[in-house]
Amino acid sequence: MSYIVPIGPYHPALEEPIHAKLYTEGEIIKDAEVFVGYNHRGIEKLATERNVIQTLVLVERVCGICSHSHALTYAMAVENINGIEVPKRGQYLRVITAELERLHSHLLWLGIACHIIGHDSMFMHIWDEREIIMDLLEKLSGNRVNYAMVTIGGARRDIDDGLKAEILAGLEKLKAPMDRIVEIALNDKTIALRTKGVGTLTTATALELGAIGPHARASGVDVDVRRDAPYSSYEDFDFNVPVVESGDVFARVVVRALECYESIKIIEQALNKMPAGPINLGNKLIKIKEGMSVALHEAPRGQLSHMVVGNGTLNNHRVSVHVPSYKNTPTIPYMLRNNAVADAGLIIASIDPCFSCLDR
Repeated sequence: MSYIVPIGPYHPALEEPIHAKLYTEGEIIKDAEVFVGYNHRGIEKLATERNVIQTLVLVERVCGICSHSHALTYAMAVENINGIEVPKRGQYLRVITAELERLHSHLLWLGIACHIIGHDSMFMHIWDEREIIMDLLEKLSGNRVNYAMVTIGGARRDIDDGLKAEILAGLEKLKAPMDRIVEIALNDKTIALRTKGVGTLTTATALELGAIGPHARASGVDVDVRRDAPYSSYEDFDFNVPVVESGDVFARVVVRALECYESIKIIEQALNKMPAGPINLGNKLIKIKEGMSVALHEAPRGQLSHMVVGNGTLNNHRVSVHVPSYKNTPTIPYMLRNNAVADAGLIIASIDPCFSCLDR
């Protein structure tokens, strides 16, 4: 029999509001629609009434998981308009924070994915190891969520030899548990049964719909802003971009797990090659010159862009935030088709969605 099964927009199992309408034949999803827009906060409008320092505080709150990504991308756009060159040490500090944030985000998602499939012991194990990263972020910035590490023209906090040693020790402490997490993720029968062949997105469809980030790389699309259009000295670091061809939920697990190793490599390189010199150009309140700039950053979920338009005043004339979930959400109906209703929640979660970001 045919049914229409609604999921959301408000449901005890959903952390953020999204509405998916599933058109089913028995237990099999034949088609689906996804509706967003339940969480609009007017951040882009608010940005037009604020100066650059106030906007840095504002855009950090677009997303709690990738808060540094938004502050970094906005700052780069303003710096491009004003012709500001960030000191090399400040660029390295930005990279270290960005990669710690990527580790935090990927481990958070891996834990949630295990929780959704009912593997709660694995969920708790992953989140326990994630605390290592959260502690390092707190030592680096003083905060666990909004790090306030970015200012226009550089970074706000430096790393001394003591903190460098602590971060390196923390990363070393994470490596053995990370190996164990990856071993279980790749070989556990429960994870395999719930993820292999589930929610497949082909390479052709991923390219057609413009999927980005780990979601695209799990479908064989070899794209990464850090490598393809280097910024903030990413060209100084040696790292790989994991790409998997199968395009199912299992592939998304694999890509994010492998990316954790690459983030560790980048952080270690940045710490060991940290250049001397200033970390910023001074915390000055500047006017945004007339002009427009679009800055790109490879956030944990994929390519993030901030477009900033200046008109020569202290305030932004226009700020437009284009988040990864905006590109990846249209792939959900394609992934849901011909899968079981019971897998719908996992498939939706497999893009690592942030609907608060999307409904900024």
